[in-house]
Amino acid sequence: MSAKISDVQLLSDNWYKLRKYKYEYTQPNGETVVHTREAYDRGNGAVILLYNKKQKTVILTRQFRLPTFVNGNPDGMLIEACAGLLDQDNPEDCIRRETEEETGYRISNIQKVFEAYMSPGSVTEILYFFIAEYTPEMEVHAGGGVAEEQETVQRLELDYREALRMIEDGRIKDGKTIMLLQYLQLREKIFLYCK
Repeated sequence: MSAKISDVQLLSDNWYKLRKYKYEYTQPNGETVVHTREAYDRGNGAVILLYNKKQKTVILTRQFRLPTFVNGNPDGMLIEACAGLLDQDNPEDCIRRETEEETGYRISNIQKVFEAYMSPGSVTEILYFFIAEYTPEMEVHAGGGVAEEQETVQRLELDYREALRMIEDGRIKDGKTIMLLQYLQLREKIFLYCK
């Protein structure tokens, strides 16, 4: 199987880049087909789940997300793990910066757990997933985002078991957050067997 791009058109460069691609794709049977598809390029990103083993808590954020609002989320507010675009940084530097901006915690020891395409049918983004343990001593300010970027981010410290219940009852609907909470549940026995 092979693919070859024959034409690219920039449809929008308003917020990020939306391009229309024409490509030839040779199928396993040798037949070549031509497709035209659009792909949205917003850059790559990083996401982190902060957890505290002793307290059995996690740090999440809550903020307005327009796409969820226009797709049925009544108030547009979404509970998520801390995340951000790389903006020319490497994933580790990006997630340290975003963590401090959004949550107010300055973390040092982070662990990359995997990377994933989140919506490969239409978005080019690769997301780098991290976890890190936090303690109260790591808090350097209240968080909340960057005022110049008009960010309004609410920091949430939740009991880990409650966060899992929030997935089940639909209060947490963000894919990257669900993936990290479930990863932690599988990885950390202290969380896996908590009552």
